[in-house]
Amino acid sequence: MKKRIIFGILLPVFLFIVQFSEVSSQTNTESRIIMDDLGREVVVKTPIQSVVSLAASNTEILCAIGLCDRIVGVDYSSDYPEEIKEVEKITNFDMSINLEKILSLNPDFVLTAELTSMDQIRSIEALGIPVYYLQNPESIDDLPAHIEKVGKITGQVEEAQIVANELDKRINAVDDLLADCDAGNPSVFYEIDSTDPIKPWTTSSGTFIDNMISKAGGTNVAADLVGLYVQISLEYLMISDPDFIILGDSKAGITADSVAQRTGWNELKAVQNNAVFEFNDDLGSRPGPRLVDGLEQLAKILHPECFSK
Repeated sequence: MKKRIIFGILLPVFLFIVQFSEVSSQTNTESRIIMDDLGREVVVKTPIQSVVSLAASNTEILCAIGLCDRIVGVDYSSDYPEEIKEVEKITNFDMSINLEKILSLNPDFVLTAELTSMDQIRSIEALGIPVYYLQNPESIDDLPAHIEKVGKITGQVEEAQIVANELDKRINAVDDLLADCDAGNPSVFYEIDSTDPIKPWTTSSGTFIDNMISKAGGTNVAADLVGLYVQISLEYLMISDPDFIILGDSKAGITADSVAQRTGWNELKAVQNNAVFEFNDDLGSRPGPRLVDGLEQLAKILHPECFSK
């Protein structure tokens, strides 16, 4: 009888605790209204349980600040870190978006970047899913603050601060090394694409690659050309005769040997001096944490004497 009485008393108490726990877990998730980089109010839940990233740079930032396991969908180009390759692809090669996939994933919000059009943003919002438009940083020096912003958006403030501080130290370390070394400014031709080897594509000023070349202690031979991305002729290269050739298209199988075999290229100073280097273009074109990896690598290529001390 006593056992029945005790059980009768404890059962309601147990049920109350369970109900209270459920309510508490629900109230732990709250919504915030934040302003995105288009000046629009966006309602975002915190903590973030699921997110779709529509830019490879955003994907890498989210992973760096501890949210890799919350990413449920990514754009076509997101391929780093390794585990992201298994995540659902939301866009195609032409950047068209599969709205049905996004709807089925039902993320807390979608993080977009400059490649996402306003029509695409409106289409996603029409599904009832919040969209935050994140503008790229203007330079490598702005990258730490950019990552801190993503931390504030997602509620990962402390994690983002740690990443940002470390990147800031590394950027400053490169600046200090080059300054102490009193390095010169060798000329650089950065090749983006050589599908047409007679007139390969490069980058002018106003891009992360151009900014990286400058911060790494070099001078972009195409900096004064009109347009962010331009094709360059052999005649132009012969006149500028760069000290270094950096192959951002090495993923496509372009090597120093294949460059030397192009008609007329063996007359270039960089080819004759074995100053043609393969480079992972993702480290120069994605405004995420690995941009600093690219800066360090390029600085060591252009100024090995400064890093051997």
